[in-house]
Amino acid sequence: MLIRRPSDIAPSEITPREVYLNRRQWMAGAAGLALAGALPFRLEAAPLTAAKSAFSTDEKPTSREDVTSYNNFYEFGTGKDDPAARAKSLKTSPWTVKVDGLVGKPAEFGIEDLIKSSALEERIYRMRCVEGWSMVIPWVGFPMADLVKRVEPLGSAKYVAFETAYRPEEMPGVQSVFPVLDWPYVEGLRLDEAMHPLTILAVGLYGETLPNQNGAPIRLVVPWKYGFKGIKSITRISFVEKQPETSWNKQAPDEYGFYANVNPNVDHPRWSQATERRIGEGGLFVKRRPTLPFNGYADQVASLYAGMDLRKFY
Repeated sequence: MLIRRPSDIAPSEITPREVYLNRRQWMAGAAGLALAGALPFRLEAAPLTAAKSAFSTDEKPTSREDVTSYNNFYEFGTGKDDPAARAKSLKTSPWTVKVDGLVGKPAEFGIEDLIKSSALEERIYRMRCVEGWSMVIPWVGFPMADLVKRVEPLGSAKYVAFETAYRPEEMPGVQSVFPVLDWPYVEGLRLDEAMHPLTILAVGLYGETLPNQNGAPIRLVVPWKYGFKGIKSITRISFVEKQPETSWNKQAPDEYGFYANVNPNVDHPRWSQATERRIGEGGLFVKRRPTLPFNGYADQVASLYAGMDLRKFY
């Protein structure tokens, strides 16, 4: 079996289809997103409108099959198909997210409480992997800013640190004698990045609850950054004063910067980032497309980095 190198990652995740709602079940729900039944949690009840949100791209979404079967989630293995095959072992109920650090109202939220108390939207985002492939994914989630406001960060809070669940008994990828990473997986954003309207905490995709291999039950989505910033299966969010460590930056600082903004003019040490291959568009030999600065979201986010050297702060 080919063992991929650390640089062959960019954290972006099939549980059997019967384990979660299909589109018709979702839309048939009365008119909201609520909890019920035999799943760890189910999103039913509040409308998911067919119209795209104001933040959605008008590009055609990648097929659901590709989105749920071609993943990076190294807690379940280094192969692209490993998460779909192995992530069924992850138990997503009960699930809590601890929010602590420099906040006025630290809390521990049950995933059901977060869903019920949040205004969920469907947002179709371009997603770009540092490995050179991309997708267009219809996420269901809520603005990260909503959660930030609920816990009332102190003036000294400058960054937000995230941590993934660490469950060796459920995550075969973390059991290796020679681990790919220093577990648990950790990531971070500047507070203003976390508060940006494009940043969401996703709990679903394609109108369905989030499959385990895609980061169930809750994950970060920051569409102008490379996929490894999209930390999955979050269990802790901490508000801190200093820039937090992040897993890939610790593992390979010359390859993975803290910011991870999509920049076609800054190559990975071993390959160009100037072009990308859209998954589902004709296989390995399809013509590659130019990579867009900030993954096409420059108009919305470039001002966050005004005056910064984006080659140094990559």
